[in-house]
Amino acid sequence: MPTHFTPEALKFLRGLARHNDRAWFDPRKPIFEREVKAPMLALIEEINHALADFAPEHIRPPHKAMFRIYRDTRFDAARGTPERPYKNHIAAWWVRSGLEKTSGAGFYMHVSAKEVAIAAGMYMPAPEQLLAVRRYLVDHHAELRALLAGRKLRAAMQEFEGNKLTRPPRGFPADSPALDLIQCRQWGLSATLPAEAATAPTLLKEIVSRFALVAPVVEFLNRPLV
Repeated sequence: MPTHFTPEALKFLRGLARHNDRAWFDPRKPIFEREVKAPMLALIEEINHALADFAPEHIRPPHKAMFRIYRDTRFDAARGTPERPYKNHIAAWWVRSGLEKTSGAGFYMHVSAKEVAIAAGMYMPAPEQLLAVRRYLVDHHAELRALLAGRKLRAAMQEFEGNKLTRPPRGFPADSPALDLIQCRQWGLSATLPAEAATAPTLLKEIVSRFALVAPVVEFLNRPLV
């Protein structure tokens, strides 16, 4: 049976959202290791096997694909917010081989007490990557539009919203037919499922089917970077 989480995992994540401190987490760390971390690593490995069919360049060792549960708290005090040392979700990111240090476009998922999030695309690219994709879109915007308009893709995922310039980026003409796309600072699609989807045997299928649909978009976005 494909890997999925237990109700105990969601119970742990609900508790972590309410009690985000070391005094609560430390005595419950064995629960985290058993109910959250271990299933996540197993799930990543199963997703890796599926990626071999449609995005082999994105296969990553599970321990490198999975994000740490620990947050960077260095700036919490400066922001006037209480220190919250842990993330409220467990997440993974499949970057393309060769772009590990600079990101590029990839595949993402996380499980929290509120949702299962599935996404793919390019999020907050470095300035040089952003410029490279925008230049590529000038001549290839029709291809990306066709990919994003796919009926099955549209039924399964929605495009990222927001984070868009109100004017043309510097160096790009206002009358470019690609203007709406090159004004974006990120490109991709996402889907949100109920948290209970994490406990169903269909979890792997829910993730992989969406990753497969959006894989051509991820490949397109990485093309000017590799």
